[in-house]
Amino acid sequence: MSVTNLKSIAIIAAFSLLFSCNKEEEDIDTITEVVTSDCDASTGVDKIVCLANNYLGTLSTTQQTTSVNSLNLTNAKKWSNLPENGSTRLGLKFSALSSTQLLAAKALLAEVMGNTTDQGYNQFIQTTLSDDNLSAAAGGPYGSGNYVIGFLGTPSTTGKWMLQVGGHHYAANVTFDAGEVVSITPSHQGVEPITFTTSGTTYTPMATERAVMADMLASFTKDELAAAKISTVFSDCLLVPGSTSNTFPATKLGVKVSALSSTAQAKVLAAMDPWLDDLNESTAANYKARYTADLADTYVTYSGNSSGLSGTSSSFFTANADYVRIDGPGIWIEFICQTGVVYPSLIHYHSVYRDHDQDYIGL
Repeated sequence: MSVTNLKSIAIIAAFSLLFSCNKEEEDIDTITEVVTSDCDASTGVDKIVCLANNYLGTLSTTQQTTSVNSLNLTNAKKWSNLPENGSTRLGLKFSALSSTQLLAAKALLAEVMGNTTDQGYNQFIQTTLSDDNLSAAAGGPYGSGNYVIGFLGTPSTTGKWMLQVGGHHYAANVTFDAGEVVSITPSHQGVEPITFTTSGTTYTPMATERAVMADMLASFTKDELAAAKISTVFSDCLLVPGSTSNTFPATKLGVKVSALSSTAQAKVLAAMDPWLDDLNESTAANYKARYTADLADTYVTYSGNSSGLSGTSSSFFTANADYVRIDGPGIWIEFICQTGVVYPSLIHYHSVYRDHDQDYIGL
């Protein structure tokens, strides 16, 4: 989300505090001034670096040491969709941050992430609420307090560094180099259950992701669906979160987008948008242009979805193991339905967005 003035940031800060892991009463305006006001004159990556350094400035020396680690491939791969006690993440847990520190962290995240409805920072907050819902239902390692924020390399407008934030059902890995965004993958999103209610408000954080994938497949003719479908059954995304391998399948499966109708081709392009809209507008636009140029050489494949019918989007993604993949020269997106873990009578969603050329760029 691009935040251009102090008033906008105050709104974000208030929203952040509402869903914070730390429940102390705070003066929102005072905190906002402390963590953001000296960045108001900056834009783009300059502002992101300013907010990153403001956040680091709220930390103790020990916390700073924990927060900033070496930029290398081993460290970059330390991300996962597993609950905290089953995985390793570098950085500080949200639960270890004071309210001031958490607001500073979230001001940074709000600037990096997009502001499309139910995407970007708003979706991130909804996802942490979903994990709080799981924690209330099952206890254990779930919950927004187990989300971790950290840096690989020192934030600057001249060097290379990566921002990592993640927890059970959300992971973002954004790399900057010489004042430019050079990689926005790997990333992961999930939700269980797909709809939940907290404090009287109902959320469906991945409704858009499911809808665009279903609309895409429904736009295929019967013959195009047959060409796209494979018999392989998936229990999770193929390139799972935290995978220690960057190896993508050598052969692209399914139907080539250039063989689809113009209507279906447009639906394939639209199906990419929710994953790209999790970054600020300028970053998302750059990646959309790149993937549009590659569209003709992109493939779509799916499996499961035994009830899926051409022209009927509601017939897709209704059962465990319903799966779809968009695989281009650059883009790789997977979306799958799974049986719930905490709510086994309900399905939940997992997705992964990666890039053949730019995952862990330069590493």
